[in-house]
Amino acid sequence: MKFEDYKKKTDVELKSELEKLLKERFELRMQRGSGLNPKPHLFRVNKVSIARVKTILNGIKKNG
Repeated sequence: MKFEDYKKKTDVELKSELEKLLKERFELRMQRGSGLNPKPHLFRVNKVSIARVKTILNGIKKNG
């Protein structure tokens, strides 16, 4: 999802999205640990999405 799409969401929606992304990251790590090889780009996509949500929750939404 793009940054602008996240900015349109409420705090409750962002927190549930963050929880979903963290679960997804955990599942990717477990897949890699168990011998399955998930697509490597998914780790970066997930990491960037988490950063976007946290950025909005920590300041962008509050300051502007």
